[in-house]
Amino acid sequence: MLQLDPDASTPLTEQIVASLIAKIEHGVLGAGVRLPSVRGLAQMTKVSPFTVAEAYNRLVAAGWIQSQKSRGYFVAVRGRAAEPSQRAPVDEAWLLSRVYEDNALELQAGGGWLPPDWLYEDGMRAALRQLAKTSGPVLTSYGHPQGLPELRQHLQWRLALRGIEAPAERIVLTHGASQGLDLAIRLLVRPGDAVLIDTPGYSTLIAALQGHGARLLGVPRTTNGPHIPTLAHLAEHEKPVAFFTNSALHNPTGTSTTATTAHQILKLADRHSFRVVEDDPFADLLPYPIPNLAALDGLEQVIYLGSFSKTLSPALRVGYLAANADTIAQATRLKMAAGLTGSTIMESATLAMLTDSHHRTHLDRLRDRLTQAQHRTCERLTELGWSVFHQPASGLFLWAEAPPTLDVDQLTSAAATVGITLAPGHFYHPMGTPTRFFRFNAAWADNSRLYGWLAGQASP
Repeated sequence: MLQLDPDASTPLTEQIVASLIAKIEHGVLGAGVRLPSVRGLAQMTKVSPFTVAEAYNRLVAAGWIQSQKSRGYFVAVRGRAAEPSQRAPVDEAWLLSRVYEDNALELQAGGGWLPPDWLYEDGMRAALRQLAKTSGPVLTSYGHPQGLPELRQHLQWRLALRGIEAPAERIVLTHGASQGLDLAIRLLVRPGDAVLIDTPGYSTLIAALQGHGARLLGVPRTTNGPHIPTLAHLAEHEKPVAFFTNSALHNPTGTSTTATTAHQILKLADRHSFRVVEDDPFADLLPYPIPNLAALDGLEQVIYLGSFSKTLSPALRVGYLAANADTIAQATRLKMAAGLTGSTIMESATLAMLTDSHHRTHLDRLRDRLTQAQHRTCERLTELGWSVFHQPASGLFLWAEAPPTLDVDQLTSAAATVGITLAPGHFYHPMGTPTRFFRFNAAWADNSRLYGWLAGQASP
């Protein structure tokens, strides 16, 4: 049925995908035709069943074939595949849902998290084994409204190392940084309020603010942080209630805010009476400390958010919010009204991982790996004709502009058909502004398969 070349540079999975798509497009395999079983095709082509299963998963994800429980795989009823412009759009909703649920999209070149083997799985396993031996409230009771006291006390010490004075009673633990952002939005923003955001900025934040009815005002991101003249103009003329920003290793550009820019932001916040929400989930990935807004401000105007998803494991779903006493009291009430306390088990596991003797070694190794991956990814993308906005010293993300010969929408859709997730730049603009930029996650993107595929797209 298929002719595969085991000596070719193209992986066998991609050969199977391309061959089946060609047969469907040319009518060799018509609508509704049943395909061989995974094991049957594996025997015919003399490859592993896992290779065939991966190819079928990609074809299902791209809409070329359908999987019917207990019956097998069939050519999609639509028959010939739609042209790229007619396919279901790869948009923000797709980014926020499908990339979390579709195992066929296994190369998360534009994703927002680390590969599993880069995370602290050994620490998680040890922490859960330790907790399994305990008894009492940790396993059987609701937690403290503000979160596990011992973890908040540990965070007090960790934040002090960043220059942030935050007593344990001025910290509330959250269900990841996402709940922290939600609490900040509900505390500060009413429908119709003007809100400043980084542009490009965090796509999930943009969706949350739009869902809350905020009027979004973009502040262009520079290599030194937010563009201060634009921020000053908008603050004076639009009367914003808040500015949401990343200071360290910004999502999606990888830039960090300089000390001079940070001081100017706080001066404008004080002059125009808006709050600053400093979303800082990447602080532990910095190879060296940088000034942060919360430390300079003393947590008066600034609400500071952190998370452990980027360094320990996203499965923990533990983050935190630090602020002045009044804000913490309000945030705690909102948290309890929405979902009561957090998980004492996960908060206890987080504390065990943070105080593990191997945690520091894990962080050092993670930073080094990211630094090297950033360097290689920037170098290879540049060789392929991409323009890198800024080469980050570490962290997950970099922001690069596609060569003029490539169609952004077609590139994104074509990548999905071969199991590669790309994140086009319009995801990160509040109005979906067209752009030729893409966000890359260096931990995933530093991959010969991605580089080879991109090189193939650029070829005539």
